[in-house]
Amino acid sequence: MVMSLELLACAEMTEADRRAVAAGVSGAALMEAAGAAVARRARELWPAARRILVLAGPGANGGDGYVAARRLAERGLAVTVAALVPPERLSGDAAFMASRWSGAVTPIADADFGAADVIVDALFGAGLSRPLEGAAADAAERANASRTPILAVDVPSGLHGDLGAPLGRGPVVRAAATVTFVRPKPGHVLLPGRTLCGALTVADIGTPEAVVPSLGVATFRNRPALWSGALPRPATDGHKYRRGHALVWSGPEFMTGAARLSAFAAARVGAGAVTIAGAPAALRVHAAHVSAIMLAEAVDADGLEKLFGARRFASAVVGPGAGPGVEAAARAALDGAESAVLDADVFTAFAGRPDELAAAIRRAPARPVVLTPHEGEFARLFPDLTDGSKLDRARAAASRTGAVVALKGADTVVAAPDGRAAIADNAPPTLATAGAGDVLAGFCAGLLAQGMPAFEAAAAAVWIHGEAAAGFGPGLIADDLPHVAPAVLARLLGAPKDS
Repeated sequence: MVMSLELLACAEMTEADRRAVAAGVSGAALMEAAGAAVARRARELWPAARRILVLAGPGANGGDGYVAARRLAERGLAVTVAALVPPERLSGDAAFMASRWSGAVTPIADADFGAADVIVDALFGAGLSRPLEGAAADAAERANASRTPILAVDVPSGLHGDLGAPLGRGPVVRAAATVTFVRPKPGHVLLPGRTLCGALTVADIGTPEAVVPSLGVATFRNRPALWSGALPRPATDGHKYRRGHALVWSGPEFMTGAARLSAFAAARVGAGAVTIAGAPAALRVHAAHVSAIMLAEAVDADGLEKLFGARRFASAVVGPGAGPGVEAAARAALDGAESAVLDADVFTAFAGRPDELAAAIRRAPARPVVLTPHEGEFARLFPDLTDGSKLDRARAAASRTGAVVALKGADTVVAAPDGRAAIADNAPPTLATAGAGDVLAGFCAGLLAQGMPAFEAAAAAVWIHGEAAAGFGPGLIADDLPHVAPAVLARLLGAPKDS
């Protein structure tokens, strides 16, 4: 099984296959290995299955299906191939593999879906460019309705490998498991693709090791190996300000909880000092809840500017529970702090004005800035960025603003202005709780305060956020997340950098 971080877009996977062939691996050998991997996985997952129905499409995916059918039949299983087109209409390697299948081939319309123990979906792969229709759509719907476990080849038919979503209004196969090859695709990790794929296996089919690095891939699964080399490690001779001083801007006295969540998170993830700044009435509320967190008076953005002029702050968080005056506070943080995390109310303040926010960010182009919107906030800030996948939209926003964008959700995408992107898949459902985003903003700020680069800090914060939630388990509320984070950090700091 392949365990690398790269996620290959469909065009990159096509190029990987082309380069593998150019390096001397035949297309037939790649297809044989792919079909063998599918057959092997079917036997691993359903060892008691005796009757296999293989749905074979008109292209390379169908060729993989014919190989899987032959391999499963060689193990003594009763295999039926239901073909979308007659074998004689196939071409290239798919035609060759179909010629090696000695069993019966039935038209897909005549297939008995209820008679199988397992269905192998080899209709269409990740590069499908239009919705399923006609006999293919009918086959997908019948397979889903059969309640028979489905093993998809590459991706479930009808799912786009880049978008992670069904194509148009056409149906998509709901697989219990999927076998893909060389590397996963974004659609295997983005939702709803991740749930439609079921358990994912990435098989080695003999593509030379040098091929994927030669592609210049910029999309990754969010894992520690992506950023652990930049993770701050406390020094024996360090002191609190060397570990960075983070500031959190507080809203009014009746909205203080969000700022405290961010402040605690920044402290727990390693910032050496954390200050909450706000009006006196809000600070009195904070004082009843904090000990290690410092408090500083800043009635408004002018006061915040004076505070930045008087002290060095390595990072600042503006937005959680910020309320009125948040736009001016955000501008002050962008001008006065060494790095900034903008969240929540900032996106409402700049709604429909992303270019004004971008101009404020770009006034200091070397200053790291992270934006952490959820989908609703993203739509308010970028009403024109509605096309494409979540990955596409996050990348477009990062390019436009010059900031790292963490577009939140169960498949949070972290995108950098230079095109790099990481997709998270470790967030448990319990993380969907009020205040969790405020904690994430604080994690980002705490890592930035310690000098971690913006893309790596945001990706690490997202991963730590998910791991902390998973470690706590049921009953999670946002207040719990900062307290669980040290255990996650302990594992990270004790692990080799390439783990």
